[in-house]
Amino acid sequence: MTVFVALLRAVNVGGTGMLSMADLKALCEEIGFKDVKTYIQSGNVVFRNEEDETTVQARLEEALERKMGKSPGVILRSREVLERVAEHSPFPHAKPNYLLVTFLQDAAPKDALDKLVAPGGEEVHIAGREIYVHYPDGSGRSKLKLPALKAGTSRNLNTVRKLAEMARELESN
Repeated sequence: MTVFVALLRAVNVGGTGMLSMADLKALCEEIGFKDVKTYIQSGNVVFRNEEDETTVQARLEEALERKMGKSPGVILRSREVLERVAEHSPFPHAKPNYLLVTFLQDAAPKDALDKLVAPGGEEVHIAGREIYVHYPDGSGRSKLKLPALKAGTSRNLNTVRKLAEMARELESN
């Protein structure tokens, strides 16, 4: 069975809505996902399933829509991708909790950086379906404007590493 890491968009951060991780776990188990584990209260879930990525994503989005009235959007990644994202951080000097990776469904637009406004010295790097942003003063104070970020969901580097670790553990069992 394949191990998937699902990253939900805008859950419990003032976006689409509130969803407890216990409810998310139960929902995933209801639709047949195996060995389901969640991580922190921001819509991260690791599980096994025999179906392909497209089917898994569609099933999870449909279940979330039934539960919440609207799907918050789901981005799937493998352990290998998460490990590569963590290992290839373009900002090795950044504190891991000040480096956010935005995961996109598709590659960022070629002109994404054309609309960048980074008044606080934020650094941005685009790598295909991921956008790395180093917030030297933290993301909460930032006035960064980058429209391409709205299409994705962000996790700090510590969370990316932990999710990769959880996926690795599940693969080894």
